[in-house]
Amino acid sequence: MASSSQSKVCFFFKTNVWLRHRAKLKKFIEAIFRKQGKRLKYLNYIFCTDAQILAINKQYLKHDYYTDIMTFELSQKEMPIEGEVYISIDRVKDNAILLDETFYMELHRVIFHGTLHLCGYRDKSKKEIKEMREMEAKCLKEYF
Repeated sequence: MASSSQSKVCFFFKTNVWLRHRAKLKKFIEAIFRKQGKRLKYLNYIFCTDAQILAINKQYLKHDYYTDIMTFELSQKEMPIEGEVYISIDRVKDNAILLDETFYMELHRVIFHGTLHLCGYRDKSKKEIKEMREMEAKCLKEYF
């Protein structure tokens, strides 16, 4: 558990990725929760490979396909948010190429995407996807 001086956001690396300005990013993620009126207990980001995220996707969601991100809310209802966000660096790299975006920008979009999921944003319907994309863009603009 993080003390008041420690960040409630942690990064874990199961694959090689260079993540710049980690302290700034952690503060920004915590600020997103505050702005959304959410209490955060802790949030772990786990950066992994396609193979690792596929195994998690099969085990926990019974899905047999690659994805760039998986977000798990672990907290009880009405309690401060506890969560884990798994991000496939392989998918982020491929998606950056497909979207003609830099890896660094796509990585941050996905990081914010997971944060927004834990704040209550969804992306199943066209309306939800539009709102999610708008919030991702807003986060990117504010962060950079």
